[in-house]
Amino acid sequence: MKPRFPLYIKITGWFFLNLLFLGVVFYGLFKAQFQVDVDSMLLGRAGDRLQAVSDLIAAELESVPTNQWNGVLARFSAAYKVNFQLFDNEGVLMAGPRDDPPGVVKEKILERRGPRGPGPPFGRGMGPGRRGEGQHRGLAGKFLLQTDQPVRYWVGIGIPCPDKQYPKPGPIVLLASSASLLGGGLFVDFTPWVVVGFVALLCSVLFWLPLVRSLTRSISQMTAATENIAQGNFQARVGTARSDELGTLGAAINRMAQRLTDYVSGQKRLLGDIAHELRSPIARMQMALGILEQKASDAQKPYFEDLREELRETTLLVDELLAFSKASLDRAGLKLRPVSLADVAAKALRRESAKDARVECAIAPELQVLGDPDLLARALGNVVRNAIRYAGQAGPIILSARPAGGTVELSVADQGPGIPPESLARVFDPFFRVDDSRDRHTGGVGLGLSIVKTCVEACEGTVECRNRTPTGLEVLIRLKPAAGE
Repeated sequence: MKPRFPLYIKITGWFFLNLLFLGVVFYGLFKAQFQVDVDSMLLGRAGDRLQAVSDLIAAELESVPTNQWNGVLARFSAAYKVNFQLFDNEGVLMAGPRDDPPGVVKEKILERRGPRGPGPPFGRGMGPGRRGEGQHRGLAGKFLLQTDQPVRYWVGIGIPCPDKQYPKPGPIVLLASSASLLGGGLFVDFTPWVVVGFVALLCSVLFWLPLVRSLTRSISQMTAATENIAQGNFQARVGTARSDELGTLGAAINRMAQRLTDYVSGQKRLLGDIAHELRSPIARMQMALGILEQKASDAQKPYFEDLREELRETTLLVDELLAFSKASLDRAGLKLRPVSLADVAAKALRRESAKDARVECAIAPELQVLGDPDLLARALGNVVRNAIRYAGQAGPIILSARPAGGTVELSVADQGPGIPPESLARVFDPFFRVDDSRDRHTGGVGLGLSIVKTCVEACEGTVECRNRTPTGLEVLIRLKPAAGE
């Protein structure tokens, strides 16, 4: 099965893919800069820190004998996690570990050697007594190199020779090496890169977030509307203020909902008109049957009784169709008002009383809901009728009501066999029967619970069925409480 991902995950993934692409671009530029002009990476704060450390090392080397220079460099190497070495202007090691740098590094040291003679001071921070005449110009700044196998980074910076008696006077090179480009924070300053990355991330979020929120909000509205339409609420609509594809889709959903409303309303109106027109011929047939029955012989009377039963079932079907159509079409002009549930239950029980079933009612007289008393009485009567028909012999049928979560729950519970779980979601569909083998003599016409749902929804309520444990069925009708409940 192909995995499905929410749209916001896809968009977010695309966003981070975009960031990854930007990161690759930045890294490429970084590598290009390193390969083309790596010395420029020592400008700014990284170069300032390296210059300050080299000045400290030069000052301390000048203050101690030459036999202690190794110790000074070792101490700075341990502090900065960088290997420091000291070379003269001929590339000869003066202090530090006796590890020969690669040839390319030595060549860099030699090619950066400057001519001897009077000139300006070599570097910053040399202190008194190091400036002016008699000084030598050595390195024209700093350099940064990368060598391979293994990868190592080398930084050289020129400092004045701390030993005035050294046979090769002039500026010398303080060489620092590290296996990491960070170099203990001395080689490269990543702060600007971090700041640029953070700003890019923040800008990306600020630019993408409104778009993502707009898309997901519109899609959520369309999802909710289509779910309502799928459940039969064709009045659901979607906002069409957008001028993109989602706005076009929303308008299409609204047109579809309107067409479905017109189609279903027309179908129910046609059904009601047909049922209404059938009442007159049925009444004439009943009258004619009564006249003919008076002239029939005793041998013919059983046939008339069968015809009378068929007309009675046909009349019941027509009445149910009229009730279903009326409840479906009269919602717009329906005005809800406070209704006593106890009075509605009493009215329904008077209509559906049965000698072979025990019905118990436990509804407080003061409990009121918003609705239409006739529609609620019809809905409750149909539920009680079903309970009596299928579970009247199994035990008492209990009617109860209670406030629950901002609504009032009206419950009709029986002790019967219940309904197969796969049929619970369809019992309110018109003409649906749990057992396909049932006919109108054993299972009604299949409109009873459809009328219940239509009447309850006309009163802005909901209805559902659920099986009880260990046996039985419960029909829950949820209605809005009247003011003050």
